[in-house]
Amino acid sequence: MANKIEVKDLLEAGVHFGHLTRKWNPNMAPYIYMERNGIHVINLYKTVAKLEETNDALRKIAASGRKVLFVATKKQAKDIVAEKATNVNMPYITERWPGGMLTNFVTIRKAVKKMATIDRMKKDGTFNTLSKKERLQVDRLRAKLEKNLGSISEMTRLPAAIFVVDTMREHIAVKEAIKLNIPIFAMVDTNSDPREIDYIVPSNDDASKSIDIIMQSVTSAIAEGLAERKSEKQSEKEGKEDAKPKAKKATKAKETTEAPKEAVEKSADDLTKVEGIGPKIAEIFQEAGINTFADLAAKSEEDLTAILTEAGPAFASKNPGSWSKQAKMAADGKWDELKEWQDSVKGGIE
Repeated sequence: MANKIEVKDLLEAGVHFGHLTRKWNPNMAPYIYMERNGIHVINLYKTVAKLEETNDALRKIAASGRKVLFVATKKQAKDIVAEKATNVNMPYITERWPGGMLTNFVTIRKAVKKMATIDRMKKDGTFNTLSKKERLQVDRLRAKLEKNLGSISEMTRLPAAIFVVDTMREHIAVKEAIKLNIPIFAMVDTNSDPREIDYIVPSNDDASKSIDIIMQSVTSAIAEGLAERKSEKQSEKEGKEDAKPKAKKATKAKETTEAPKEAVEKSADDLTKVEGIGPKIAEIFQEAGINTFADLAAKSEEDLTAILTEAGPAFASKNPGSWSKQAKMAADGKWDELKEWQDSVKGGIE
């Protein structure tokens, strides 16, 4: 486990400073401790609790092998976010947010592929056959694409979640994520609306020290998740190697097939692999008895909507229309078909 952040650390970094009282959003009232000199002060005890909840969810996403897209285009945040996200090999947007980055992901991927095409041209000599003017134009295009999309060149599919610094500034990214049922994690200041965010971290999103300490905590949790995944893969590999000699014994194989149902009971599947389902929704479904892809595939859209509505207004707006279909492909082991389908239908919305 990463070192737990104390209230004292957040206080020293200025995480508690909110906006002027006249610029506040009333929905942030539960996270405000007091007002002082015309400025709202954030309750850091609630920030610590929410940060732990956020880190736990991000750790699970990283352990499942999915990507988290970091979004921060404001001057005081962009360099910090780029550095921290790069350290854990996660995609990020720190320049202008490209409209349709999520909702029109197929087109964005085509733009990213242009960079790879240009690189191939330079390697195979095709680039040198162009005129001087054409080479200059291609170089300019390559530089522009690298600046805006270079940080997401390895993101071949929609992210499992996005982490936003300043939801007011990145409102387009937030709206796109909401449309595609992509879980939103965010640093939320006193002037922002927390109702549309799945995992909020009440904090000062304007000071570089505040952003740095929150980003350090968040990326440390992701690093833990990645380490867990690596460890699990290694254990599986060693387990397979150990199982090879045993597989030759016919009697052992027979005993396994005749084992009681309790011994061969299926373990829970990672439901977050279904586009649109985040860690919170996965937990809600597990509490409702939906533990495997087969369980999810057997449910109708009306059943899933009823479960989400009962869980609260924050989940009632989710669109589970394609979740059963995706779960059926996952249950049948058609992972390539599922990935191709998810990429082609804009994150699970047909």
